[in-house]
Order: sequence, then structure tokens, then C-alpha cells
Amino acid sequence: MEPPFTLPFETFWSWVVLHPNCILRAGTPEAVLYDTDALHWYLGPESEDTLVVQLIHGKRPIGELFIEHKQVAYVQAVPSQREDEHVFELVSAGDTEPFAAWFFVMTHGYEEEGTPEGGKVH
Repeated sequence: MEPPFTLPFETFWSWVVLHPNCILRAGTPEAVLYDTDALHWYLGPESEDTLVVQLIHGKRPIGELFIEHKQVAYVQAVPSQREDEHVFELVSAGDTEPFAAWFFVMTHGYEEEGTPEGGKVH
């Protein structure tokens, strides 16, 4: 199990865009998108202030979530109940107490660029 750590959102987003096939699920406290073999992920810009995460079957979006990246203060890796899952919470620090506004569950932990596994598209 990885110890908890934080990283800047820009660093996390640059990494996760290279690993779309490693996403098991992504969501918010209200909704979750679950991966299957028949689906694929698209991560990209929706507008200047918003990023989109889409789960797609063929050419048809099945579900999507929008990340207002300027609201993300940082990303924290948190321990998972399962050894084969790695959870990343996108923490929003608004006027209230910080909270995980979005999350990604990945098949592997964060890998920095330049490490043996880093920089590869899975």
C-alpha cells in the first residue's frame, strides 16, 4: 500500500492523461463512472476553465464528468481498501473545509517522469 502523499493538479493531470487505460473508475461524491473492457476513456479540455472526463462506447459517450480545474487545490493519493487499486482525490479548498470534489481510481500508483515506468502510455 502506498503511503498518502499530495501533488499539484497540473502534475497529476499530465500523468493521468498518459494512463487512460489504467483508470478503473472516476467520479464525484454524487456519481461514478466504471470502466469495462468495452469502454474507453477520453480526457481533455472542455473549455478554458473546465476539463472533461468521458467514458465512451465506440463513438458514443456513456457518461462524463467535468472538472473545474481552477477549483482543485491539490491532488492527494489515499490508501485503498484493495491492494490493486490506487485512489487519487482532487481536493477543492473553497470557502469551507477542503473536500474531495472528484476522484480517480487507478490500476497503479503515481509514477514520476523519468522513472522506469514513468512516461509510458498503458
